[in-house]
Amino acid sequence: MISMDDFMKLEIRTGKIVRAEAFPKARKPAYRLWVDLGELGVKKSSAQITRLYKQEDLIGKRVLAVTNLPPRQVANFISEVLVLGVVLNDGGVALIQADREVPLGKRVM
Repeated sequence: MISMDDFMKLEIRTGKIVRAEAFPKARKPAYRLWVDLGELGVKKSSAQITRLYKQEDLIGKRVLAVTNLPPRQVANFISEVLVLGVVLNDGGVALIQADREVPLGKRVM
């Protein structure tokens, strides 16, 4: 178990995917994403979501992302935020999003 104080250290914020590209250099099938996080700006993320999402359908999709983890190098790409998803039994990942349009960059509590 973690404490509520530990959970509150995570900054999970609302975002919108503004750009998506294939990521052939990744070890597992993935996309390179650019996520608009409002006042935090546009941040990059590598996401293994190719089973459930076509690249062109990702533009404009609302997501939740952890914004205060250290950047991580994935092949030749620096992933700055962790886009959140639910791993399904078949290994596919379903993105998590708010059930209505909310301002970009708002913190999830």
